[in-house]
This record gives sequence, structure tokens and C-alpha cells, in this order.
Amino acid sequence: MAKGAHELKTLLGHDTITFANQSEIQKRLDNFYLSRIGIRTLIGQYLALRSSNDGSNMIGLISPKASPYNIALQTIEDAAYMCKRQHGEAPEVTIHGRTDLHFPYFPSHISYILLELLKNSMRATVESHGVDKMPNIKIVIADGEEDIVIKVSDEGGGIRRSNMNRIWSYLFTTANPAVLDNMLNNSAIRDFDTASPLAGLGYGLPIARNYA
Repeated sequence: MAKGAHELKTLLGHDTITFANQSEIQKRLDNFYLSRIGIRTLIGQYLALRSSNDGSNMIGLISPKASPYNIALQTIEDAAYMCKRQHGEAPEVTIHGRTDLHFPYFPSHISYILLELLKNSMRATVESHGVDKMPNIKIVIADGEEDIVIKVSDEGGGIRRSNMNRIWSYLFTTANPAVLDNMLNNSAIRDFDTASPLAGLGYGLPIARNYA
């Protein structure tokens, strides 16, 4: 998906900042990907319901008792693998709060959102502290009468105030531009794959917000 947007940016002759500030383009990309996610979810749900029951408690793609804790454990493993591949080490991640919580939801959607947040947190932590003195990243699971919150907290230095209005923009990234160039020349990398780089595509947060 990032490859297509990058080709559009190149065709328009925009740099990353200019492209991120094009509100009409960003809005159309949001609408396109929201529709894509919706269509994929409907088709996936239909096909999963039609397939043979493998004995799981899943209803299509939906888990009646999705566990944020169990999803977080797998996501931490995936994010740590990607971080270690790039930096050699990864920060420890601890989980706090309602680890016993269950609720009906799409586990894959939670996993995608959490993976993008953890990748950002791990990269920021490593770059801010180095691999020898990395503070832990915390995941806090909380629930209320109406909402369920999964919070990722790190000590990676935060986001520059000047970039706050661009963090939800497609292709905006503070990572090394060489990461994107390498991805564009690697046909083996696919969407939602742990072979993707830890950071640098500028797609994680805006797509995660659409899933949310």
C-alpha cells in the first residue's frame, strides 16, 4: 500500500512534508483505505463462516472472548523480532491492568493496531537510550462502563510539537528515507508482514487509526 502512495507522491513531485500537508489527498486516501478495510472484513467474515469449523470458538473473524492480554503477548513477540532484526536488541515490554479481560472483537484488528504502536515505541526507545540502557515499555489494559482502553507507554522522547499535525498523514515519517527506498526495491515485502521494516513507511499510524 505504501508503494502505491509513494508512486503518487513522486508523480506529483511532492516531498514528504508537502504530501503530508495535502489535506484533500490525505482525506481521499483515508476514505479509500476505510472502504478497503470494510470490504476485506466483510469478505473475510463470509469466507471464514463458510469454511469448516476447526474447533475454535471464533465466529468467522470475530472472537466472542478476545483477550487483549494474549493478543499483546503475540504482538510483543512480533515487534521484538522486528526490532532485534534492525537494532540487535529490543526493549522489554510489561503488561499491566486487566489482564483477565475478555470482550467480543476482531483479534486481527487489535493485533495490527498494537503492533504499529509497539514498533514505534521500540524504535523510539532504542534510538533515545541505546541498546544498553533501555527502559521498559508498558502496556496498560483498562476498562470502564462504556470503553476499553489499551495504552502503550514508553520513554522514547515523545513526538515533536511541530510534527503533531502530521502524525496521521500517509507517508510522513521521521525514520531514515533509505528504509523506504529499500522497501520500494524489495518485491518480497507484503502488507502486514513481519518482513516489513520496523519504521520508515509512514503508513502505520494512519492505517491503525482506520482500523480503530
